[in-house]
Amino acid sequence: MSFDTGNLRNTVNNYYQILGVDPSATLGDIKKEFRILARRYHPDLNPGDKSAEEMFKKINEAYDTLSDDSKRSQYDLSIGASRRRLVRPKGNNNSSGFPFTNINSVWDDLRNTSKTSTTKTNVSRGNTYNYNRTRSTRTEDYQSSTAKRIKSVPPRPKSKDIEAKLSLPLEKAYSGGRERIRLEDGRSLEIDMPPAMYHGQKIRLKGQGIRGGDLYLKILIEEHPFFKLQKTDISCEIPLTPAEAIVGGAIEIPTIDGLVKMNVPAGVKSGQRLKLADKGYPNIRGERGDQMVILRIVPPNQVSEQEKELYKQIREIETFNPRQELLNYYQ
Repeated sequence: MSFDTGNLRNTVNNYYQILGVDPSATLGDIKKEFRILARRYHPDLNPGDKSAEEMFKKINEAYDTLSDDSKRSQYDLSIGASRRRLVRPKGNNNSSGFPFTNINSVWDDLRNTSKTSTTKTNVSRGNTYNYNRTRSTRTEDYQSSTAKRIKSVPPRPKSKDIEAKLSLPLEKAYSGGRERIRLEDGRSLEIDMPPAMYHGQKIRLKGQGIRGGDLYLKILIEEHPFFKLQKTDISCEIPLTPAEAIVGGAIEIPTIDGLVKMNVPAGVKSGQRLKLADKGYPNIRGERGDQMVILRIVPPNQVSEQEKELYKQIREIETFNPRQELLNYYQ
């Protein structure tokens, strides 16, 4: 005999059947089935399908109750009361149109307490329960066994928080934004990263731990090939040509915001520091540090014949001698 569980679901609003899970299912099992069903019946994937839209509402209603410990406990108690209200046999007849003993079979299937062979599929996927039972069960036995089963439900395993490390380039840690990460257990998550994350910061992802616990992402900022981050200050080395060092002028400097122009005064020396105010890294209050630019004078590896002639002319007329102090020592 085949019995459509739709009538039973409408009668007692069985959230376990809607999600296709056993009443002893863990929170992880419930979340897993909810995600599968939510994708299957999502209105965006079933445009114009009223039945899919209605099923999507029921799935969300069921998950809202079963994912909350307090709501789920109250619901489990109400399930027992609803089942007792349904079972009011008069002899071997029942006003719902099927034998009382068969109702008991369905609920036993849900509780996994039956020793009789039963084939069960997910109610939420539009299937039925097939069963073959005798009619020897009494109302008193059903109510008594129901109470025992409610009391003997083992406690659900405690949730556990976990921690994972996430290495980010400096620019990504600064800008934040959407990021897809893959965990060691194979899960792939897409998360919105906040801007201006700092080294060692922990980001909490609620419900992504073990058995409904939380996942904490520990942010590690990777070493940058050009910038050096010291608290909120950033430093970098900028090469200059001899002509730029002598004459000065505006040059482009890279920052974590992009390129900016900086004026180099005439006559700077190698190793001299210039400051770009408020171009460093933000602190937790949003206040930015400075960027320190360390100048390095770099001679050219190759010069043209014209440049070489000009350097010869400069040498003939220049008065500066960087070795003068050393020569004075030996004179």
